[in-house]
Amino acid sequence: MFKLWSWSSRVALKCLAYSLPERVKQGKPEKVGSGTDPLQTDPVKISLKDCLACRCSLSLSLGFASGCITSAETVMLEKQSLDEFLSNIDKGKTVIVSLSPQSRASLAVYFGLSPLQVFKKLTTFLKSLGVKAVFDTSCSRDLSLIESCNEFISRYKQIHSSDDGKCKSSLPVIASACPGWICYAEKTLGSYILPYISSVKSPQQTMGAILKHHICHKLGIRSDEVYHVTVMPCYDKKLEAARDDFVFEVQSQGETHENAGLKISEVDSVLTSGEVLDLLKSQSVDFEALEESPLDKLLTNINEEGFLYGVHGGSGGYAETILRHAAKTLFGKEITGPLDFKIIKNSDFREVCLVVEGETVLKFALCYGFRNLQNIVRKIKIGKCDYHFIEVMACPSGCLNGGGQIKRKPGQSPKDFIQSLETAYMDDVLVADPFENPLIKSLYDEWLDQPGSEKAKKRMHTEYHPVVKSITAQLQNW
Repeated sequence: MFKLWSWSSRVALKCLAYSLPERVKQGKPEKVGSGTDPLQTDPVKISLKDCLACRCSLSLSLGFASGCITSAETVMLEKQSLDEFLSNIDKGKTVIVSLSPQSRASLAVYFGLSPLQVFKKLTTFLKSLGVKAVFDTSCSRDLSLIESCNEFISRYKQIHSSDDGKCKSSLPVIASACPGWICYAEKTLGSYILPYISSVKSPQQTMGAILKHHICHKLGIRSDEVYHVTVMPCYDKKLEAARDDFVFEVQSQGETHENAGLKISEVDSVLTSGEVLDLLKSQSVDFEALEESPLDKLLTNINEEGFLYGVHGGSGGYAETILRHAAKTLFGKEITGPLDFKIIKNSDFREVCLVVEGETVLKFALCYGFRNLQNIVRKIKIGKCDYHFIEVMACPSGCLNGGGQIKRKPGQSPKDFIQSLETAYMDDVLVADPFENPLIKSLYDEWLDQPGSEKAKKRMHTEYHPVVKSITAQLQNW
């Protein structure tokens, strides 16, 4: 079905050309079946909604990077490009950049610096272009983790307190931070798998919600005046930012708001780690020689001593954080020291258990790459999955190996490359409990009330939708 005849780290798979039948994709007349009249076809135009419905993320199972982005190529190149980023700075927009720790690690490995040095130097560079602030999605990730912990405890208790077996909650809870997985689940697996997926927004979208719904109001800035850019390890994050679920309308309050009804994205644009490197090269920047600017502490995990802090886990630390919290909350067990993840089949499929009085009471898994994921999905479908929580990521080796990361240098083995990223990821980064993050405590106090509150559910959670096949998908199977 797929004609995999080119690969680009900038634009990933040209899925439209690969997945549509020859008779359609060329936009040329062609005889069909036994008829003699040519079929006149117009060149096919693809919208973002088509992209989310054409099932071409099945290429993921062939081992490529994290998913389909180029059947919406026009949308992404025009709306989420370096040119658009620079254009919005020139327009005088309040441009805010949120940097992911995975991208920080990618740049750190490339330049031979620490994550903190990269963060400070990148802040210097971006502010020289006109960016107003550079934040840290490790901060918003802590909020996502807290909401995920609360969600897991709630589902677990509901299921174990249900006497009639008709509880609406579902286990296992499957992590939702990977947009490649979400896209695949919505358009390929459908409604039977969606109830298992965590409703918590990813750190990218959590940061967008914090900025556009809270910080703008707090600082007296109109949300439509802020252009929010994230730097991510993954091209699929561009698709995630463009989801209708993460677009809201300006509501008029009191006096007539001249922009009432205006639709605003929580995240306006996503740049990959590789695109940031391209930007540095295009500006002929000697990155190592840049000064190190102070970090913006409003939404950055940096303590009074100047150290970055966060959680273990290059893909967000969901399984580890939730297991530790659940062990303490549900069973009164404080887990100290590293977790003992055991390899099952391969290094991208690992599990860890909590055993109390000889009984396994919690069983969590890390499941990276679509080959492993498809095995898990089959088990869930037939009711044979005994995990309570699964940290799912589309890319083999997880987010540090995302398709948008800077590529390894010639001669470096994939194994050594991943190891260097994992080492850099926590280099001089303190391990800290998300529940003790003072920035997140302030957000709950000022805005969200408490984990799982109605306000938190409104801003920090989302919904998923089985995607009905579009005409593009029907043509694919024509």
